[in-house]
Order: sequence, then C-alpha cells, then structure tokens
Amino acid sequence: MMAGAGAWPLLAHLASAADGPGRRELREAVGMDAATASQAAQAVLSIMDGSTAIRSALGLWTRPDLPLRPAWLAALLAGLHGELISDPAAGRLRIDAWADEQTGGLVPAMPLQLTDSVLLVLAMALTVRTTWLRRSPNGTDLFESGPWAGREIHVLHRRTHVLDRAGVADTPAGPLTLLRVMGTGGIDVHLVLGDDSMKPGHVLTAAIDVLAGRHPTTPATLLGAGSPGPGLTVRHGRDRPPDDVLNVTVPRFTISSAHDLLGLPEVFGLAIVTDPDRGHFPGISPQPLAVTQARQNAVATFQATGWVAEPEAEHHTGSAGG
Repeated sequence: MMAGAGAWPLLAHLASAADGPGRRELREAVGMDAATASQAAQAVLSIMDGSTAIRSALGLWTRPDLPLRPAWLAALLAGLHGELISDPAAGRLRIDAWADEQTGGLVPAMPLQLTDSVLLVLAMALTVRTTWLRRSPNGTDLFESGPWAGREIHVLHRRTHVLDRAGVADTPAGPLTLLRVMGTGGIDVHLVLGDDSMKPGHVLTAAIDVLAGRHPTTPATLLGAGSPGPGLTVRHGRDRPPDDVLNVTVPRFTISSAHDLLGLPEVFGLAIVTDPDRGHFPGISPQPLAVTQARQNAVATFQATGWVAEPEAEHHTGSAGG
C-alpha cells in the first residue's frame, strides 16, 4: 500500500528548490514544471483541507544553524516548523509525538533515523476517515477459496437492491470484480478482487486503469448467471418481493506497509539528489544539501463503521559537498 497523495507534495516542494540534473529528474517524477511545483503542492493541500474527511499537515524540522531561503519556507504555508535539537533521541520523540497527534495514534512513530548529520526533516501526515452511509453488520464466515480458504474470519455483510455497486471489468491482466462502498465526506472506497492466479501488483495496476476509464466494466445488472468474475456468483431464484438483491460479504481488515522510496529512486526522482558529493537544493539553503532518507509508512482499516487510512511520508536531508 502506497499513498501518492502523501508523497507527491513533498517531492513537489523539493523539485521547486532543486537545480541541475536533480531538478530535471524531480520535474519528471512530479509531472510538471519545477518552477510551479510548490504552488501546485499548495493547491493540492488546499483541496484536501476542504474535505471534511481528509486531514493533512506538513512538518519541517531544521537544525538551528541551517540557513533557510525565506521564499521556500513561505511556500510551505502554515506547516509546523520545529527545531532539530542536538540530542537525536529527544528530537525523535518530538517528531514522533507530532506523527501520533496528526494520525490519531495510528502511526505513532515516524520511520526516521535521526543522526547528527541530518540537517532537515520534511514530513507530511495525511489522514482519510469516512463513515459508511449505511453501517455494515459484523459476523464470521468460512471461506472456501482464495487466500482465506478453510479459515473462519471476521467479515462485514451488506444487502442492497442497488446492484450496480458491483461489476466486473475486462482487463489485459484478467477479469476484476469491483465493489464500491460509499462513505461520507465525498469519499468512496473501491474494493477490487482479481483471480487467484493474478499477482497483487497486476490487480492494482489494472484496477487503477479501470477507475480511470481505460477498461470496460459490466455492471452487476447486466451479468449472466454463473461466476462472471472473481468472488462473484449470480443466481436466479424466486423471492418475495421479486426484487434483485446484491449480497456482499467482505473480510474486515487492517493493512500496514513501510516503504523506502530510495529503494526505487528513479521512480520518485531521487536518484541524483542523493549524491552526497554536491548540493542539490540551493532553493532551500545556501548550504549544500542532499537527500539521505525518504520513507513512507501507511495504515488502512476497513471496518463496520467506515474506512481509515493514514499514510505518512518524509524526506531527510544532510550536508553535502563537504
């Protein structure tokens, strides 16, 4: 699980302050002109702040002897600006407390290795919380196939006459079954299930393309009897009243992930700016700086009352060029 919305604003702020080949690489990663990247990051954060379901916050911590460019600092708007104290352990506690507060305790600590060489920490906390428009009852069920085959696990049940909440998409990777669960604050959660033979990465890539309208989806009302998609069965029978019904059983789950963005530096535009032999961010400070750490932790919970997602990302810079 990776949250682009939690990492993109940070990369945009770095792109606006970079120069040379590092600026070009970050520009390609954020997908826009580096000169306007900070303004775009501000706009994205403003849009998210306008949602009742989303809470976002920027945090910046710097060593007191690190001079900062006023223009770059102003571009961070009203984000927290704290001081990196000389005691790394105590400084880490301060940053962890910020993370815990911003995520309601779901991410109690930042994935941070704070040392004397770290001069600046730029972090973002993003919280998405939505309550289902209709609560799903809890229960248990025994699954016959899939990753939970033979196990009795906690599930959520939903019964609705709105069949088009579900559908089957035809993708190059294989058929996908999709279920849309509507929440408050303009947030909908899309659950996607692929065939057992499909790898998770293929399912995710195909699902993004489906939601972007690149592959056709057949709504449940137009599906024939049988098993038209993974985990989906269509049956014809008599009922009173004779209305079509969509019965949904979904496992409750909490998933967490930890990503080192420097494991794929080219993807995030961080390959060049990690070179410690020179500075890359004159727009941040006249002192040479290079990226030394870039990580994201994320937690997501699907429960009876709603959905909670907490991605948190940070970039740490140290001195460069001697």
